Order: sequence, then C-alpha cells, then structure tokens
Amino acid sequence: MILLERTSVMNFDNALRGMRNPLNSWAKGDSFEDENGDFIVGENDLSLGVKLARSGSDHRKFLRQIFVSVDITAPLYWWKEFDTYKVGTVANSTSTMHKIHARPFTRDDFSCDRMTDDALSCLDVTIAFLEKRRLAYLETKERALWDDMIQLLPSSYNQMRTVTMNYENLVSMYYARRNHKLPEWHTFCDWILSLPYAESFITVKD
Repeated sequence: MILLERTSVMNFDNALRGMRNPLNSWAKGDSFEDENGDFIVGENDLSLGVKLARSGSDHRKFLRQIFVSVDITAPLYWWKEFDTYKVGTVANSTSTMHKIHARPFTRDDFSCDRMTDDALSCLDVTIAFLEKRRLAYLETKERALWDDMIQLLPSSYNQMRTVTMNYENLVSMYYARRNHKLPEWHTFCDWILSLPYAESFITVKD
C-alpha cells in the first residue's frame, strides 16, 4: 500500500527563466500564469525544455529547480528502498520513536493488502502482542516494553513522510523503479506521470 497526497509543484517560472540564462534568450520566453493561477509552459519554452531534458543531466539543470512536495504514506519496507535517493531529496517523517505508543495498533497501520490468510493470521497475533505491550508501557513506562514494540514492529508498518524532491530526482526514480517487483513503486511512478509536463520533462528517454 502507498498513498500520495497533497502534491505541490513549485518554481516552474524561475526554472524556465534560468534555463535561458546561458544564451541570454529571455526574450523568447513565452510561459505565463493563467487566470486560475496555473502556470502554463509556452510553446517556445516547452520546445527548449524538451531539447535540454533529452540532452542529459549536464544540460537539463533547470529540472533541479522544479520542486515537488508530497505527503507519502508507505510501509517501512518501501521507505527502505526510497532512502536510496538521498541526494536532492528531503523528508520529514512521523516518529515511531516518539509516537509509537500514542494510539492503538490495528490492521490499518500496516500494508497487508497482498498477504495470504495465513500471513494475516500471523500479523494479527503480532498486532495483539504489540497492543498489549503498548498498554503495559502506558501504565508502567518500563523501557523494556517500549523496546519490544520498536524491535518487533513489522516492516509492513506504514509511516507518513512529507517529501521534497525535484524533477531531476524523479527522472532517476522513474527509470530505475518503473518495472520494479513492488507494486508500490508502480503506483509511485504513475504519480510521477501525473505531474505537470511529466511527459515532456521527466519521461525524457521514452
């Protein structure tokens, strides 16, 4: 399971203006903001942007200045793979260290949508044990009970992070993960394709 919410895409105007700095071709810029406040990439800017995007990372530096912020809720096993992409990304997560005991454990806290019935039964046993430890910890504040929760927590436990990336990061992620075994990556790549001008600036190798 993966959920991507509250997506914001920022700084198109500055990125495209800067794209024209090397040849001082600002006068050819034709992008604008429409009456709804949406940023529209003009035909001239789109043509140059596509050309630069297809010319490799040295030429498409403007993509590093188009920023994306999104709230992602995903299991720890997916975050372990996402953490490969440290350069140019920033994430602020909900804290298992501080808040793991704050509310009851339920199945909704875990990505278990593809589990067999036997695996679900095993998960339910684990959830029940974690909940007993949580209640005991709330009563006693005994450190060993908290350690039990942290160290027993399955990798299917869902965590929400607010992530900031740029379009260049997303080029790398898309081509590295679009055919990945985990369905969560397919959902993530579909989200990438939904971003403004993704087919022009992100899926540059297709």
